[in-house]
Amino acid sequence: MNDRKPQNSASVAAAPIDCDEEEARLASRSLAAGDPTGWFEALYAAGASGRVTMPFDRAEAHPLLVEWADNRQLAGRGQRAIVVGCGLGADAEYISSRGFSTVAFDISETAIQVARRRHQATTVDYVVADLLNPRPQWTHGFDLVIEIITVQALPEPPRRQAITNISRLVGAGGTLIVVAAAPGNDHNSSELPPWPLTRDDIETFAADGLTIANIETISLPDSPSSHRWRVELYAAVRRTPATPNSESIVVHRSLHPLTERR
Repeated sequence: MNDRKPQNSASVAAAPIDCDEEEARLASRSLAAGDPTGWFEALYAAGASGRVTMPFDRAEAHPLLVEWADNRQLAGRGQRAIVVGCGLGADAEYISSRGFSTVAFDISETAIQVARRRHQATTVDYVVADLLNPRPQWTHGFDLVIEIITVQALPEPPRRQAITNISRLVGAGGTLIVVAAAPGNDHNSSELPPWPLTRDDIETFAADGLTIANIETISLPDSPSSHRWRVELYAAVRRTPATPNSESIVVHRSLHPLTERR
């Protein structure tokens, strides 16, 4: 006689579905409704509930940010930094560890809640905020601004407005670092995000007194047709309006193996 009790299917947790599948569904619905950012909160909430795998989930800072910081022996003592679209906080925690007084914001309240739970001993100020309507007191308020894989998730409009708002965060003498997908053989012509940034998109960051210091396009080793921009811009000590610098250096190279999620 088999005395094992039959399993109650309701008591067995269903395996979470892949977040990419849910991202496509939620983004499609949100964009159709004329809301280009509403799907972020819905996707993070689904991840936090366990219904889908946690989106944009990585434990370590983005390798292109780490490489840049190491090459420049980045030290932020006495300086302020802000991380745009911070997600679950890996990049913000890294920048904080380099000595910066760090603000990190995301439009998703759930993402900010998860970031705070994951980093309970943090000194990062995690804030719910909208890049399309940033806090006025942040204008020209930071020595270092980090933008990684955020604006490529936005259609146009409002992509250009988002880019302009990021540029306005940089204070006098400050630096902006941008990491984003670049067009390649796998260029995404889909109606759904992410959309690689064009060179024209990249030059739009050179607004409100910023100058492009360096542009790199980097091939990912596990996918040679996938490319990433890494762009460094700076603001003069005295802020004056600037136009994009068409003479900026463009370096094309391959990167050592990396793992990339937002």
